[in-house]
Amino acid sequence: MPPLKLNARNLPQILAAGRNIRGPTYRRNGAVKEGIVHIGVGGFHRAHLAVYMDKLLQQQKANEYAICGVGLTPFDSKMRDALASQDHLYTVIERSGKGSLAHVVGSINSYLFAPENREAVIAKMAHHDTKIVSLTITESGYYYNENTHELQAEHPDIQFDLNPANEKSPRTTFGFLYAALARRRQQGLRPFTVLSCDNMQKNGSITRHMLESFARLRNPQVATWIAEQGAFPNSMVDRITPQTAPADIKTLADDFGIEDAWPVVTEPFMDWVVEDHFSDGRPEFESAGVKVVKNVHDVEQFEKHKLRLLNGSHSAIGYPGQLAGFKYVHEVLENPLFRKFLVQMMHEEVKPLLPMIPGVSIDEYCNTLIERFENPTIKDQLPRICLNASGKIPQFIMPSIAEAIWETKPFKRLCFVAAAWFRYINGIDDSGAKFEVDDPMREELQAKARAGGSDPSPLLSIKTLFGDDLRGDKRFLQEITKAMQAIERDGIMKTLPKYID
Repeated sequence: MPPLKLNARNLPQILAAGRNIRGPTYRRNGAVKEGIVHIGVGGFHRAHLAVYMDKLLQQQKANEYAICGVGLTPFDSKMRDALASQDHLYTVIERSGKGSLAHVVGSINSYLFAPENREAVIAKMAHHDTKIVSLTITESGYYYNENTHELQAEHPDIQFDLNPANEKSPRTTFGFLYAALARRRQQGLRPFTVLSCDNMQKNGSITRHMLESFARLRNPQVATWIAEQGAFPNSMVDRITPQTAPADIKTLADDFGIEDAWPVVTEPFMDWVVEDHFSDGRPEFESAGVKVVKNVHDVEQFEKHKLRLLNGSHSAIGYPGQLAGFKYVHEVLENPLFRKFLVQMMHEEVKPLLPMIPGVSIDEYCNTLIERFENPTIKDQLPRICLNASGKIPQFIMPSIAEAIWETKPFKRLCFVAAAWFRYINGIDDSGAKFEVDDPMREELQAKARAGGSDPSPLLSIKTLFGDDLRGDKRFLQEITKAMQAIERDGIMKTLPKYID
């Protein structure tokens, strides 16, 4: 039997085919209100927030919170067309060593493509049904200056949106948010909650500061209203979601009989911690498994576990793994040396520095991470997790090293990871093969790396990435220099055993 095109008409037949496919049995479209407008409908959103909302809709607990997706860039026309062709349904493929499951998701009710109708997007956000505007716009979409921690007000796109003449045709997320909130203020409505779902520390606080800064430049009265009545919950998000490949589309058709223009491939695990701070109501997130916590401090405790253990371990897998010639995360974990190194780094160097959270077992979390990394079906490529390292290493590895220095704890494995990144910056693996280094600071980093060789000092002199507590600590400098020299001389695989007990 040929695969069926995914759409509302074929959905009952797809679900009845007996191929272990889950899907929405709740009513959609006009039967529910669109209480969430989401900017940035990519793979992660469709594997994360949209899945949580699908669960709540299935439980009949979110009939006021269906999602209207929004695309701001010309590239988003591809997502618009894919979703429109199948009544905004799509498939999430969950893969693990135990097999694959297909889940048709129906929480996205409609989609607006801003380049064609910017006013429609503003009007949708300003509508009284809209309670939350959520975001997955990547770090660049926040126009956040990492050095000053201020809005990049001089950016041409921000300057365009600050011009009152362009209020009805904004380019940036903040231009749209401001225009919609200003309209709600005029209409006597409460501001919607702005909910960042991007993988950034203090994502809600950054979003608040950037939007309030934008609004102050545009209209101080609106800025004051947003500051007094708006809500920007901090959150921590987690689900590994590789880019969809043509083979994934074919596998879905062959194994599950579904023809989907743009499915999502992900792992069974998912996590979301959200600060309970909403300005105009919220869904019953708890019923879908979301951890709703009291304040930003609670979010930061969970976030610290994730950044230091999951993201830090990704760094420990990615940079030395790429140098050693591996391609996928699971291949690195299949190597017993790498696996033992990672386990020892997590338990002996990172875990002792982490806060205790009531009801949370760090050991269980570490075991779960190893299982996730070992999943051979996700095929998470090392170049993906190595992207933009200048924004990752200072967050994921260096804080653990700095705390270990302060508390005189062991940190040799963490130094090995940092040394591997310093070597990785050159873009040449241990066999002499060249690879692409995708980093916004690549030119500066490579110039420093080549000038220093196995001396870390030139790279450590970059004050936007490394603090004086690192540059001035003799124990750290000795440890990272030793690791860099060994990696340069012997390569990753011959150096690795020296860092395993």
